[in-house]
Amino acid sequence: MIVVLERETDAVRAAGISAELASAGVATTPGTEAGGRAVLVSEREVSADQSTWIRGLPGVAEVTVTPGKYRLTSRVFRPTTTTVEVGAGVVIGGPGFVVAAGPCAVESAGQLDSVARAVADGGAAVLRGGAFKPRSSPYSFQGLEEHGLRLLEEQRDRTGLPVVTEVLEPAWIERVAKSADILQIGARNMQNYPLLREAGRSGLPVLLKRGLSATVEEWLLAAEYVLLEGNPNVILCERGIRSYEPSTRFTLDLSAIPVVKRVSHLPVIVDPSHSGGRADLVRPLALAAAAAGADGLLVDVHTDPTSARCDADQALTAPEFAELVEALERVLYAVDRPLTRPLWAPTAEAV
Repeated sequence: MIVVLERETDAVRAAGISAELASAGVATTPGTEAGGRAVLVSEREVSADQSTWIRGLPGVAEVTVTPGKYRLTSRVFRPTTTTVEVGAGVVIGGPGFVVAAGPCAVESAGQLDSVARAVADGGAAVLRGGAFKPRSSPYSFQGLEEHGLRLLEEQRDRTGLPVVTEVLEPAWIERVAKSADILQIGARNMQNYPLLREAGRSGLPVLLKRGLSATVEEWLLAAEYVLLEGNPNVILCERGIRSYEPSTRFTLDLSAIPVVKRVSHLPVIVDPSHSGGRADLVRPLALAAAAAGADGLLVDVHTDPTSARCDADQALTAPEFAELVEALERVLYAVDRPLTRPLWAPTAEAV
């Protein structure tokens, strides 16, 4: 159940309403609704009589009873699909299909410059790049960190593409927010609740990757942490889940796209690079995702994959990326959806 309070309801009255509900056996958690109004959210499913009583309490604007465990992510609470504006006129969750592309890890100024130009020319509307890299091994390349963030800022200025990059710790959010238009919460941090809350408080769009072994329910409940802070701009990213099958890095759960869209209003994009773990699988998985109703893609691209310091096997070359986008447009035409193109792409003169 979600109780939305009137805008005029102050903190004292909100606490009083919460206490009244608690005395009736309905414990609530305070939060903020997308429009800025205070909300009280309860895990309990109340009866029709209780719902009517709650609606009549002074200071209450509306009550929504949502089935199951979903509350702020539920399509019952918000029937229309959320659209997330990420900068430069790019909207995720609207009619257009959005491709974010770039290197898994920012390695140098020259590498990022060449890849940024390639993906902008090839049809990406968002530049992705990791300045911080959480790796399974502590001996693997961990990213350029602060220097990587500055390089992403430079490419945003040069190409005009909005930037998505991962943040690993709550303490880094304020700094990363200066360099990024979208904060990425990686699969390993999907249930890092302090990080989710702080990302929600930032107000920036949050791209939330599904955990390696997370159920759809766990994924959506993680998104609730961001929404509860009053940040409606959450983009879900299906990136494959761990299964018994060893022939691919992970198993891409395409069924999660329509499942999530049926129960939630949040947009869903797909990462075909990390799910398959091989460059030759990126194209078929990406096309299948578009056909299944995804709102976009997150694709690894590197102008020289053989020299990549992170996930080299799954990175597309610039020509391969351009071919993917060309094929993608044909699938999108079949499902009556346009590809969102960048408003401005780099030229030799501009860079």
